[in-house]
Amino acid sequence: MAEGRDVRWVEVQEDQAGQRIDNFLRSRLKGAPKSLIYRVVRKGEVRVNKKRVKADHRLSPGDVVRIPPLRLAPEEAVQEVSDSLRNLLAGSVLLEGPDWLVINKPSGLAVHGGSGVKIGLIEALRQVREDLDFLELVHRLDRDTSGCLLLAKSRTGLLSLNESLKKHRMEKRYQALLAGRWPARREFVSARLLRYEAGNGERRVRVDTQGKVARTRFAVREALPDMTLVDVEPVTGRTHQIRVHAAHAGCPLLGDDKYGNRKEQLLTQRLGLSRLFLHAASLTFPEPRNGRPVSIKAPLDETLQAALARARQWS
Repeated sequence: MAEGRDVRWVEVQEDQAGQRIDNFLRSRLKGAPKSLIYRVVRKGEVRVNKKRVKADHRLSPGDVVRIPPLRLAPEEAVQEVSDSLRNLLAGSVLLEGPDWLVINKPSGLAVHGGSGVKIGLIEALRQVREDLDFLELVHRLDRDTSGCLLLAKSRTGLLSLNESLKKHRMEKRYQALLAGRWPARREFVSARLLRYEAGNGERRVRVDTQGKVARTRFAVREALPDMTLVDVEPVTGRTHQIRVHAAHAGCPLLGDDKYGNRKEQLLTQRLGLSRLFLHAASLTFPEPRNGRPVSIKAPLDETLQAALARARQWS
């Protein structure tokens, strides 16, 4: 790599082949929002082999990328990760391989910035893990959901893991605490889901015959007074799928301020629960390099453990 006073020229390596130029830039222009990256590409400030390209241009080994200096306005810059968040994320890595890492995502942290969120988990991790040239999300978790989240540390790893996800070779299992008694014999909820915007512009999902096919497996783990602890496996991967399917079945998740009902609200208050009781408890996927299964579990955080302990005391 040659580097001038302001402009950088970066040579594309073998393991970066096929990567889109916008993603390539995001990992090298830390702190720059996507909108700014798209703007400099569109204006021709970014060049590949001295030629203008579009944001979806895919790179080849040996390509030389011109990266311009960026001067971010305060309102454009991605927020710098705080010491407390840095320490939290550094201590949340569950397991790591050559091409991937799994983190126990904290509840309340969005997986990426945007829509008023100055910094998300991926932006924060790119600051924390300065040793990595590549770091991308393989899948997502809702902001309020905690637990196993898989990220790729290489382009080849990302492609392999995406293929495993697409072909249903990845198993994601959750734990949820539901309001009401879930029927022990009810194993599945199959109901089409449609995304829409609420009056305040918030993203929501509802059961609708015009929506996309969605199917969720539920298994009773523990019956509690007025509540049920369940293991959940989303067969499909729709937005808010577990939450909407549970509410549709008459047993919304505790702590769900989007899809809950009066009974759920009373139980949530009684437990003193301050977050959604939905946790990605385990994840299994083929190791990109040899195909061997990797299985990882994430323990419930203290907030969920305490709420569950209080619920058990009522019996």
